[in-house]
Amino acid sequence: MTRRRLLLGLAALVAVVLVVAGAVVTTRLVSRPSPGPVAGPGTPSPSTAAPATPAPVTSSPTPPPGADLKGPLNLLLVGVDTRISVPGWEPHADAVLVLHVPAGLGRAYLFSLPRDLVVDIPAYPKAGYPGGRTKLTHAMSYGSRVAGDKLHPSTAQGYELLRTTVSRYTGLRIDAGAVITFGGFDKLVDTLGGVDLYVDQRVASIHRRPDGRYRDRAGSTYTGPQMVYQPGNRHLTGWQALDYARQRYTAGGDYTRQRHQQQLIRALARKILDQGLARDPDRVEQVVAALGKTLVYVGGGRRLVDFAYALGGLPAEKFVLVGLPGEGVGSGASYRGEQLRPVGRQFLTALRGGSADAYLAAHPSLRVKN
Repeated sequence: MTRRRLLLGLAALVAVVLVVAGAVVTTRLVSRPSPGPVAGPGTPSPSTAAPATPAPVTSSPTPPPGADLKGPLNLLLVGVDTRISVPGWEPHADAVLVLHVPAGLGRAYLFSLPRDLVVDIPAYPKAGYPGGRTKLTHAMSYGSRVAGDKLHPSTAQGYELLRTTVSRYTGLRIDAGAVITFGGFDKLVDTLGGVDLYVDQRVASIHRRPDGRYRDRAGSTYTGPQMVYQPGNRHLTGWQALDYARQRYTAGGDYTRQRHQQQLIRALARKILDQGLARDPDRVEQVVAALGKTLVYVGGGRRLVDFAYALGGLPAEKFVLVGLPGEGVGSGASYRGEQLRPVGRQFLTALRGGSADAYLAAHPSLRVKN
C-alpha cells in the first residue's frame, strides 16, 4: 500500500524538550552534593578529627550555561514535510510556530503562522531564489535548493530563508530554533506513557483505522473504517496523538489543526512536569533519544543547553497558547493563500511592544483553551 507521509507539524515540542532539559540541568547543578572525604579504616571520626585548615580563597564559580540569557527570546519551531526516501524532494514547512519569551523568562507565548500565509520572501542568492510574494511554506523549499545538486536539498538552508521571512513578517528577532520531521513522534509520546488531552470537537481520521492500521488508499481517496476522536477527556497513545494532531479536514480546517497541535504541546508539557521528569535525568535522556535524528537544532551560535537552562524554570501553566485567526486571499474562485485578520496582526504589534497580556485580556478569544 502506498501512503503519503505527512508531517505532524509539532516542532513546538522542541520547546518542551528544551524546558525539560533545562530543568534537569538546573537540578543537577543545584542539587549535586559537594565532594567530601570518604570514610575509611584510617579516617578520624568527626569528634576526633584535627581542626580543619581554612580553605584557600578561590575565584567565583563558573556561571551556569545560558546564565546571560535574560530575554526576550524568540524561538522558531518548524515542522517539515520531508520525504527522505524520494530523491530531490524539497522540504516544505508544514507547521511554523513561534515561541516568544519576554524579558525575565517568566512566561511564554506560543502561536502558529498558517503554512499558506501569503508573505514576501526575500531573495536568497545561495539557492538561486530571486524573491517573491507567495505562501510561507515555500520559503523552506525554495531556500533548500543546492546549486548543482538537485538530489540533495539542504534543510538548514531552507530554515535560514524561512527564519528571515518569519522575522520580517512578525518583526521579531529569531534567536534560535529547530526543525522536526515526521518520524519518532509517536515513539516519543509512548515513552512518556501516552498523553491525556481534552478533545474539543469530533475529529474523524482520514488516515487511520480504529486499530491503528493505515486505511486503504486509491489515488487521493481513503477507504475503510475510520478512527474517530470523540469530544471529552481522552488518553492518547503515540500513534493516536500523532494522528489526531494531523487532521485538518474537519470543522475549522487548518486553523483547528493548529489549535489541536498547541493543545497537545501543552498536554505533553504537563505530563512531563507531573511525572517529575526534571528530577530524573535517565527519563529525560529516554525522551530526547526518542527524537533521534528527527530533530535538527539551529542555535544561532548558542548551544542548546544554554537555552535549555534559561528556560528551565518555566512551568507548563505559563505557556500561553495563542490562536491567530485568518482568512483566505484570492479573487473570485482563485485561491492564493491565507492572511491574518487585523486582530491577529495587532497581536504581533502588542507582542513586540511588551503589552501582550493586556491585548489578550481585551481579546480573550485569541487564547487557546483546554
